[in-house]
Amino acid sequence: MKRVTGIGGIFFKCEDPEKQKEWYAKHLGIDSGEYGATFEWREKDDPNQIGYTAWSTFKADSKYFFPSTKPFMFNYRVENLKELLKALKDEGVTVVGEVEEFEFGKFGWIMDPEGNKIELWEPNDENYLK
Repeated sequence: MKRVTGIGGIFFKCEDPEKQKEWYAKHLGIDSGEYGATFEWREKDDPNQIGYTAWSTFKADSKYFFPSTKPFMFNYRVENLKELLKALKDEGVTVVGEVEEFEFGKFGWIMDPEGNKIELWEPNDENYLK
């Protein structure tokens, strides 16, 4: 079973998310909307398949990263979230919460040994930007 297939997103907390988005747009060219920016790319083994990576700022007091106290969270793309979460749990990895499903994919969360919350995303890229 494949595990991580790519980076799905980079999320970080900041005191002023709007100011951060403006700075990143001005200096690095990352234009973002309400939920951040989206980078489109093509699958290496199937160039007809489009994928997306998200970049988002969060308020410093956001609870989305809980139980982690870290100011960042990585999102990794996976192929079969439910099977992977079962395997990780069997390996002793801490699974956080329940799988959540949306039109653009399924999400699950785990904790690494240093308390970093990791979001796992089984994407439905066809619906991601609808």
